Amino acid sequence: MNMKSQLADVRVATPADCQAMVRLINAAFAIETFLDGERTDEAGVREMMQRGTFLLGHDDSRRMVASVYVELRGARGYFGMLAVDPKLQGQGIGHAMVKAAEAFCREKKCVAMDLTVLSLRPELPPFYRKLGYVETGTEEFRPSRPLRDRLECHCVVMSKGL
Repeated sequence: MNMKSQLADVRVATPADCQAMVRLINAAFAIETFLDGERTDEAGVREMMQRGTFLLGHDDSRRMVASVYVELRGARGYFGMLAVDPKLQGQGIGHAMVKAAEAFCREKKCVAMDLTVLSLRPELPPFYRKLGYVETGTEEFRPSRPLRDRLECHCVVMSKGL
């Protein structure tokens, strides 16, 4: 399917978008069954908005279908919490949102972009490698909600020059 037909525009989120964003993010992250509870709530999204920016992707009917969190960290950008409507995954929307996050950071004079993925999501590094990211290290995972069944998890850091 043509990516352009799936993502008509990308814009910066406002506090008025929080409720719809929470629904989208929680639906997209429902796959993370190794964590208890939902991925985020309105308070969490609002808190993140104080530190960074959410970009929202809309389809031709102006329906929110994707979001990504972007944070400026000096000369480096960071993105996370990439969420695509589960019914539309695999159609290039996630790729388009990563490109939008990179463009946002490039415009703010960032020279590189970083992200972290959980080691319990082995399907994610190959997706990001296709977009030019490489593993650059690991970090301790500090979950905001408990891991189930005493699973072990760490964050894989991936980076790309802009």
